[in-house]
Amino acid sequence: MSSSLNRITRRQSVPVQVGSVTVGGDAPIVVQSMTNTDTADVEGTAAQVAALARAGSELVRITVDREDAAKAVPYIREILDKQGIDVPLVGDFHYIGHKLLTKYPDCARALAKYRINPGNVGFKEKRDSQFSTMIDVALEYDRPVRIGVNWGSLDQDLVVRMMDDNAKSDDPKDASEITRQALVASALDSAAQAEKQGLARDRIILSCKVSAVQDLIRVYTDLAAAGDYALHLGLTEAGMGSKGIVASTAALSVVLQLGIGDTIRISLTPEPGGDRTQEVIVAQEILQTMGLRAFVPLVTACPGCGRTTSTVFQSLASKIQGYVREQMSMWRVEYTGVENLNLAVMGCIVNGPGESKHADIGISLPGTGEEPAAPVFIDGEKTVTLRGPRIAEEFQGIVDQYIESHYERRN
Repeated sequence: MSSSLNRITRRQSVPVQVGSVTVGGDAPIVVQSMTNTDTADVEGTAAQVAALARAGSELVRITVDREDAAKAVPYIREILDKQGIDVPLVGDFHYIGHKLLTKYPDCARALAKYRINPGNVGFKEKRDSQFSTMIDVALEYDRPVRIGVNWGSLDQDLVVRMMDDNAKSDDPKDASEITRQALVASALDSAAQAEKQGLARDRIILSCKVSAVQDLIRVYTDLAAAGDYALHLGLTEAGMGSKGIVASTAALSVVLQLGIGDTIRISLTPEPGGDRTQEVIVAQEILQTMGLRAFVPLVTACPGCGRTTSTVFQSLASKIQGYVREQMSMWRVEYTGVENLNLAVMGCIVNGPGESKHADIGISLPGTGEEPAAPVFIDGEKTVTLRGPRIAEEFQGIVDQYIESHYERRN
């Protein structure tokens, strides 16, 4: 873990305090998520926020799109507080945020951060005044603001102006490059306006979201080079299932490897009735597999081949990964450092023993035609061989014993 961290030098940004969470500076990269409930549904939204927080989301964004939603926010906060869930809530405002924040001060107070989209905060001559109103509210309640530009709602006046200037240039650039420049300009110009109005740089987070991998890499490279604002990363409209996961991972991994990014969100389209917490798990696994943070013990498992016609190791790997995720909420409270535990569940003798020895705890299950025995390795040494129908339960017991004996209990 430490060697991976040493290979990635993070860009130094100004730290921003969002409720109890620090974004930027030397703080760990923060995992963010967003609800897809109707915010006016107080109970439903509070339940989903709680589920996202339990999954490990450190900031949760909720839509505040109309008066009923604004009225609901303080009650959502109240329910969460009663449950002991202190995850900061971020209000996502479009079009009428200036009205909602001024008309409903309890909403403004209950939110830990406001997200403003410069592309639809207001149009024409109203844009500056309505943006200014939202900044005034942020100043009044000492709340940070994320200025979140999205190329699906980019300020068209700015785009047209930059396209016209480009057309007159002796060396005109490609239209897609001008659009990327417009994204960055929109974010920086809005941030400068907020600062001029009195909002300190340590109360501003920027984002420029696009839906294409290469464009995102270029945009964030340019944005990071333009200043020291804390940056929120995310590939917008990433998609559903493996496409959304792969696209988000491809884009964010490159940007993170460059040391760019202070908070991330994975914008997955859930399957119908799917679990919203998947976006949290994907974000955590990107950060953890890159060596940037640790959240939960990860299980190394072989893909299987003709030597592993039995599905025993697949079943065990799934059970163990599910078990450690389920137990982590308790382990995190009782022990320090458990998230760094490495496990291996391997399927045959070829790589099984070697890979198991590299893990803190590893098990090498029998492949096709092998003796029906599963040696277990702890800290590189073979300690026991498991046999019979209760291998999964016995291996879970070994994991529990290892944690109890190797990790310090919290006071």
